[in-house]
Amino acid sequence: MGSFGPKYQRIADEIRRDVQAGTYPPGGQLPAETALAERFRVSVPTIRQALGVLRVEGVLESRQGIGTFVKETRRLQRRSRHRYGRARSDKQLLTSHLRHEIVFAGHVPAPDYVAECMRVEPGTDVVVRKRVLHNKDTDRVEEIGASYISGDIATGTYLEDNAVVPKALFLCIEDLSGKSYHHAHDQWIARSATPEEALAFDLPQGSQVIHVLHTAVDGDGTVLEVSESAWPADRVVVIDDYEIARDSEEPTAPSEI
Repeated sequence: MGSFGPKYQRIADEIRRDVQAGTYPPGGQLPAETALAERFRVSVPTIRQALGVLRVEGVLESRQGIGTFVKETRRLQRRSRHRYGRARSDKQLLTSHLRHEIVFAGHVPAPDYVAECMRVEPGTDVVVRKRVLHNKDTDRVEEIGASYISGDIATGTYLEDNAVVPKALFLCIEDLSGKSYHHAHDQWIARSATPEEALAFDLPQGSQVIHVLHTAVDGDGTVLEVSESAWPADRVVVIDDYEIARDSEEPTAPSEI
């Protein structure tokens, strides 16, 4: 195990990696808590804390009187803070575990909510890349999204083509713009699925989706990309790991919940 974070969190991370590697396949049963405690050389209560983390994430489920199992259809995890660093390292797409399909690439007038994030007038000409992401094994649609890029960066480039880019889109934009992604701002909302989303995700009427609007800027404040993604609400879990301030500080925007 690594040397950072509470013991139970490090154990949860290792068991999660085992699940992702197929050591514990979907529907498979984990060893007994006592066996896991022996493996990790910790107490049974620490193991229970670790398993509790993974149950909350939707990775595991407990069956009364039987044991702990890997969920057959576990929730997809989004760890926003670690996505860029991983992609810089392996030069792959941000969601390389899914099959990417670009359903449209070209110029559109910026929708009002996108224009606000890009700090331009509504209707300003931008390049959009609309995508649908599929499970590679089942071909089920897992995500619908779009990325909006300033025409100053993308016009006349391969970003206007419908082909999937060879590496993470942000790396392509950095290459084309000569700038670097420095700061990101995410807005999350739960809402009813649109008719198009319900059809694509095969959802019953009235189902909810999770929608994120992601704005990425350079160190000088230049907006490099605004992207949006939607997932069925019951298929995803958002995980945010962060340091907790030890000294008093005044937040720029206090939390209301």
